[in-house]
Amino acid sequence: MTEETHRFKAVIAGKSYTIVGQATDEHMRAVTEVLNQQFTQLKELSPNISKEDAAILMAFNAVSDQLKMAAANDHDDDTQQDPAETGE
Repeated sequence: MTEETHRFKAVIAGKSYTIVGQATDEHMRAVTEVLNQQFTQLKELSPNISKEDAAILMAFNAVSDQLKMAAANDHDDDTQQDPAETGE
């Protein structure tokens, strides 16, 4: 089944964006909300941070979380293998 691509309008850190993707509007709203929360938190912790630097830090954190989840999934897959496949 092919998902339909559509446009979603979001306001992130006070700037309007049109995002094209296959995710639901509900998902896009949730992502937008999390981004705005993270941006607000960064601005509170470091009021002089630029939008660009905040975006880079948020992207870094997102990729870091993604890599941690991938490693955890790999570990879970390794521990759930059939013992016959591992020679045990």
